[in-house]
Amino acid sequence: MSPTARLVHTAAMTIHPLATPYSAPARPELTGGRRIGVLLSHGFTGQPASITPWGQALAEKGYAVEVPRLPGHGTTWQELNTLRWEHWYAEVSQALDRLVAENDAVVVGGLSMGGALVLRLAEEHPEIAGVIVVNPAVASKRLDVKLLPVLKHLVGSFPGIANDIKKEGVEEHGYTKTPLKAIHSFMQAWPIIIADLPKITMPVLYFRSTEDHVVDEASQPLITSGVSSRDVTVVPLANSYHVATLDHDAPLIFADSAEFIARVTSAP
Repeated sequence: MSPTARLVHTAAMTIHPLATPYSAPARPELTGGRRIGVLLSHGFTGQPASITPWGQALAEKGYAVEVPRLPGHGTTWQELNTLRWEHWYAEVSQALDRLVAENDAVVVGGLSMGGALVLRLAEEHPEIAGVIVVNPAVASKRLDVKLLPVLKHLVGSFPGIANDIKKEGVEEHGYTKTPLKAIHSFMQAWPIIIADLPKITMPVLYFRSTEDHVVDEASQPLITSGVSSRDVTVVPLANSYHVATLDHDAPLIFADSAEFIARVTSAP
């Protein structure tokens, strides 16, 4: 099967109402006459609803925003288990191409696996003006990760990782199970992302929750020491868990992101 054929997924699935992709047009009258695009990616087993408020906050500043739905998300965990890293990366790549074609500058951002996806985009697209990551995952200290090549053939899933949110009454609407074949595919991309981190020369804004029950502390030093950029800002989130874009520190993420985008996309 050709690489292109592998990325075709035609199964008809019911999509969760909150999984609708979000987009907003550029409003250059609010951004100094320049058209600025922002691509935001949600995480593994999540859906656009987990970061749409982030996108909406940036759209209010005049930025063109794209929040795609990654294939296999917002449907069923069983469908997600038939898909791979290549499918998710193809989706964000297409969204990036659209933004680059329509705007003067583009910034990318992502939550969790979405952070890994946009780091990979930055490695392959030096034209990106800046990168924003929230609790990104490119490594783990969990011992069961090493057993995934075997476990994925024995059991279909592990318990879900969704809803790691400190704020009461907030729902991520992610899957209640973690599909093992799919997550193993994600983890197989980690060594490639880590090896190519030196290709990231543009500014990086890194938000990290001080208490995160999904992504442990293994990723942060690899990313912050691995990129070549001399413009790396780490912002601790003291009052949020993993899905910080829906948690107490969301306003901080939104405000700092807007300031970062304005800075890195300003005209020379």
